[in-house]
Amino acid sequence: MLLVLAMAAALWGVGRLTGAPRSARVYMLGLLFVAVVGLHLILPDGHPLREATGGEAAPWLILGGFVVLWAAYARVLRRVRVRAEAQEDAARPAPEPGRFADGELDRYARHIVLRELGGPGQKRLKQARVLVVGAGGLGSPALLYLAAAGVGTIGVIDDDAVDATNLQRQVIHRDDRIGMPKVFSAEAAMTSVNPFVTVRPYHRALTEDIAGALFEDYDLILDGCDSFDTRQLVNRVAVAQGKPLVSGALSQWEGQVSVFDPAHEGPCYACVFLEKPAAGLAPSCAEAGVLGPLPGVVGSMMAVEAVKVITGAGAALRGEMLIYDALWGETRRIALKRAEACPVCGGAAGRRSR
Repeated sequence: MLLVLAMAAALWGVGRLTGAPRSARVYMLGLLFVAVVGLHLILPDGHPLREATGGEAAPWLILGGFVVLWAAYARVLRRVRVRAEAQEDAARPAPEPGRFADGELDRYARHIVLRELGGPGQKRLKQARVLVVGAGGLGSPALLYLAAAGVGTIGVIDDDAVDATNLQRQVIHRDDRIGMPKVFSAEAAMTSVNPFVTVRPYHRALTEDIAGALFEDYDLILDGCDSFDTRQLVNRVAVAQGKPLVSGALSQWEGQVSVFDPAHEGPCYACVFLEKPAAGLAPSCAEAGVLGPLPGVVGSMMAVEAVKVITGAGAALRGEMLIYDALWGETRRIALKRAEACPVCGGAAGRRSR
């Protein structure tokens, strides 16, 4: 009998070491039990295998009965616990929108002492709903800092999965998440930074047929994608719904960030970048390369602009573009104007009609 118990322990241990699921390990023990009982029923008395496994089937059948009773009791206990927790959750009053949980304000203490933010500004962040397009180089730092800042609801849409080539700059992802959809990897990182935020991951591409309904659920859009066509789609929908758009871009050693908000007299993205660049003029990061820390700098700037837009602190980069040259350690700002005949926001004509 001890020999069979030792075999069972060995099977369980090997399964655990190899990462086999619990159900598979239980299945293997069940097969071992059936095999032992079968030997006792088939082989004659005194057979060496019967003697080595306890001599008779009765002890094994009794043991099996106790195991079945224990499993049934554990299953009932789990169901009772789940039902009790569900009733507890139903009885618990729903939190008020914008209301801070116990202890939550402690993490925002450095915000609250800022004269430009204070308690009212932090409450605006708590009530804000921000959608980030892209969970890559720019989305990574932006998402982490928005979560840490206490933005109440953060959506992230991306159809890509984590790849080893991402880890040089996309700091929200980890080596053990290679192969995982980026939005779920980002969700895990954000909730570990701040469990008080609500993260909505959308593992799919942003397309024309879903963009309108998706954007309606959010107050502010951050665009960190690397596709010109997607950027134009994001801009069109944001302009149509009057949503401010924080946009960032990267190329090798240089990054740029701006706030496009035609509803507040600024240009839209199409006013500045209407035509798609010719092939080779705007190579992707995969083609031209990008400095690892650069997305962190620019993505953090995008998060800063988002906080300013939400709270009204300072002056957001509406009608301006901030350009950062990491190679030479320089920054410069350029003014952006609305195009006279912009097909998206209406340009000067659209401004006069407001």
